[in-house]
Amino acid sequence: MSKWLKLLVRLGLVLVIVAGALYYWLRPLLVRIESTTLASGIHVKFKTQGTNVEEYTNEAWQPYFAKGINMGATIPGHFPGELIISEDEYERWFGMIQDMGANVIRVYTIMMPEFYEALSKYNMKHQKDPLFFLQGVWSPEEQLIEGQDAFDPKIKQKFEQEIKDAVSAVYGKTTLTPEPHSGKAGGTYTYNAGPYLMGWIIGTEWDPKMVKGTNDLHKDTPDYDGKYFRNKPGASAFEKWLALMVDTAAQTEIQYGWQHPMAFANWVTTDPLTHPGEPLVEEDLVSVDPTHIEAANWEAGYFASYHVYPYYPDFFAFDKSFQEMTNSKGEPDSYLTYLNKLKAAHPNLPVMITEYGVPASVGVAHLGTLGRNQGGHSEKQQGEIDTDLLQQIHGSGYSGAILFTWQDEWFKKTWNTQRYDEADRRAYWYNTLTNESFFGVLGMFPSKDDDIHIDGDASDWNKLKDKTKLDVQAPGFEEIWATQDEGYLYLQAKLTEPFDPSKESIYFGADTLPGGNRHGPELHGMTLDEGLETLIELSDENKSRITIASNYDIHARMYERSGLPNIDPKEKLDDSGIFKPWKLAVNYLLEHPDSRVDHPFGDVEVGLLERGYSDPARPDYNSKAMWQVQGDVLEMRIPWMLLGFSDPSSLSVINYNLPSKNKFEMTHVKGVRFVPWIVKNDGVVGRDNSAAAQPVPVSAMPLYTWQGWEDKVKYVERPKQSYYIMKEALHKINGPVTSTVPSSS
Repeated sequence: MSKWLKLLVRLGLVLVIVAGALYYWLRPLLVRIESTTLASGIHVKFKTQGTNVEEYTNEAWQPYFAKGINMGATIPGHFPGELIISEDEYERWFGMIQDMGANVIRVYTIMMPEFYEALSKYNMKHQKDPLFFLQGVWSPEEQLIEGQDAFDPKIKQKFEQEIKDAVSAVYGKTTLTPEPHSGKAGGTYTYNAGPYLMGWIIGTEWDPKMVKGTNDLHKDTPDYDGKYFRNKPGASAFEKWLALMVDTAAQTEIQYGWQHPMAFANWVTTDPLTHPGEPLVEEDLVSVDPTHIEAANWEAGYFASYHVYPYYPDFFAFDKSFQEMTNSKGEPDSYLTYLNKLKAAHPNLPVMITEYGVPASVGVAHLGTLGRNQGGHSEKQQGEIDTDLLQQIHGSGYSGAILFTWQDEWFKKTWNTQRYDEADRRAYWYNTLTNESFFGVLGMFPSKDDDIHIDGDASDWNKLKDKTKLDVQAPGFEEIWATQDEGYLYLQAKLTEPFDPSKESIYFGADTLPGGNRHGPELHGMTLDEGLETLIELSDENKSRITIASNYDIHARMYERSGLPNIDPKEKLDDSGIFKPWKLAVNYLLEHPDSRVDHPFGDVEVGLLERGYSDPARPDYNSKAMWQVQGDVLEMRIPWMLLGFSDPSSLSVINYNLPSKNKFEMTHVKGVRFVPWIVKNDGVVGRDNSAAAQPVPVSAMPLYTWQGWEDKVKYVERPKQSYYIMKEALHKINGPVTSTVPSSS
C-alpha cells in the first residue's frame, strides 16, 4: 500500500470517528418537530390567539387543550436535588403518562439533566405524537418572604439568574453547580428539549404579605417597557417586577431561536377577584393580575396560570357569592362558580389551571364543599373527584388543566402534621397522615404493599421471612405475629374461634413510653402495671378506631391554647382512664382583626379504621382499608403516626412533654408492646371471663422491635385507581370547548 493510500485510509477513519462524535453530540438537535418559522427565522410551535392556546400541526394552527400532569423531582428515600431518578425511569413514566391521555408535563423548576435527555429520547421515538412540557422557574421563595421586597437587588439578581439557567438547561447549553443542600438540580445539560416545550411558567405562588410589602415600598416604580413584555397602565409595583422577569425569560429564550408562550405562576390567594366571604384577611389582601402585563413583539404570546383547589382558601366553603352556579348534579358548586368568575376576569387571555386535585390519604388538612376535602379520600374517591374537577375546568372554557400530581413524594410536609414529625427524615417513611405526600396518581407505597394484603387470609404471612411471633398469652388468641415496613406496623392474629364483630370487640393496647392509661372503661375491670399510649378497637364498621390516652393526646397538647375548647383538668393526669379520638386540625381559630369574621377552630377524627380489602387486584379494593377478619384470622395495619411515631425509621416517638415553640420533643424507643383482649357485648372479657380483674403485666409483654433504616428505603411503585379513572376521562377530551376557526400561519 502506497504512502498516500495509507494516509487517505487514516484520514477516512478520522473522518468517520469525527462524524460519529458529531452525530452523538448533535443528535439531540436533530429533532423532527413540526413548527412554523417567523420572518426573523425564529421557530414557533405553540402560541396564544385570543383566549385560546394554539399548536402548529398539519401545516396549520389548531386550538389546543393542555391535558397535563405536574411532576415532582424525586422518589421515596430522597429529597429534591438528589440525583436519583434515572433516564430509563423517566422514559418509562413518560410512556405511562401519555398512555393515561396526558399531552403535557409541567415541572416547577430546573430538573436534573436526565429529565431533559429522557424526554428528548422518548420524543425522538414518538415524533408523530410527542409529549410536551411546561417549564417552571422557581423563585427565591424564602428570601422573598423574609425580605418582603421583590426589588431587593440580591433577590432580583438571583431570580434573573435562575431564569437564565432554566432556559439554558432546557436548550442543553449549560453546566450548573448548585449550592450544597440547596435542593436544586445540577450537572451538564447537553440535550436540547426546547422543541418539545409548550410554554414557560415563571415563579411560584406569591406570598400576599410580600406582594403588599413590595407594592408599598415601590409605589413610584416606573413602568416596565421591555423588549418583549411590558406592564399596562395601572399595574402595581410587583406586577411591574413580574413583567421584567417574564421579559427576562423571553430575551433569554429567543437567543436559542425559539419563542414559546409565557406566563407567571399564580393562585387563588392573589387572584384579581374579591372574596367577600373569605374569613382570613391575608387570603384576600392583594391581587396579582395577569391582565396588567402584555406581550409586545412576542408572537408566541402570553397566558394566565392559576393553581385552584376546591378546599382552599376557606371562602370556597363559606362565601355564598361563590355558590351561585349548580353543577351537573344540581348542587350549588363553589368550584364551578369560581372557575367561571376567574375566566371572566381574563377576557382576552387564555387561562390554564396548572394545579388542581385532591390526595388519597388518611390525613386531612382542609375541608371543602361536596366532600372535596384536602385528604381523607380513597384512591377511587380521589379519581372521581379529580375527574369531576377536570371536566369542570374543561367545560368552563380553559386552555388547560394540569393535575397535581404524577408521583407521590414522601418528603413533603403539611401544616397540621409538620410539628409531629422530623423534617430531615420525612423522605424515609410513608406517613399517610401527611396528605401533601399523596396527591399522585402513581402511588409510591411501602415495601410490603405487594407482600401483605389486608384480607383475613394468612397465606401471605406464611411466606414472610421478616416477621416476629409475639409470645403473648391472652384469652381468645392462639398466636399473634408482627412485622413492619416504611408505612405501617402489621399485626396478624389467629383467634381461638371465629370473630363476630356484631357480638364482640377486639382491643389492642399499645405501649411505647412510660406513662399512659393503666385502667379505663375499655379495659372492663382489667388493670395494667404499665400505661397505654394508644388503644385500638375493632368492632363494627362504625366503631373501629385508634384512640389516644388523654394525657398523651398530641392534638390537645398542641392546640389547647389556640382554639380548642377548655380541656377538663382530669384529662391531663397520668392514668386518667380516658382515651380520646385521634384528631388533626383543619383550620385555626380566627378572630377579628386577623379575620373579617370570627371563625371557630376546626378538627377531624383521623383514627377511624376502615374494614376492607387492600389487595388492588380485587374489585372491592379499598386503599384505606386497615383491617379485615375472615373466620378466626385477623389482619391489621397501623399507620405509624397513629402510634405516636415521629419517625419509625429511627424508632422515634413524640414524648409526653408539652410542645416548645409549637414543636414536640422526640424520644428514641426500643419498640412497641401490645396488650390484646376481647370483650363480649355484654361486657365479659376474654370470651370466658377468665381475664377479668386479673393484673396484666404489660412490662413483661414481648417488645416488638425492628432495625432502623435510612440508606436503603424500599417502596412499591403502582398506578392508583385514580390513574385509571383519570385515563378514561382524559381520553374523552380532544381539544378546548371554545375552539375557534384556526388562524392563518
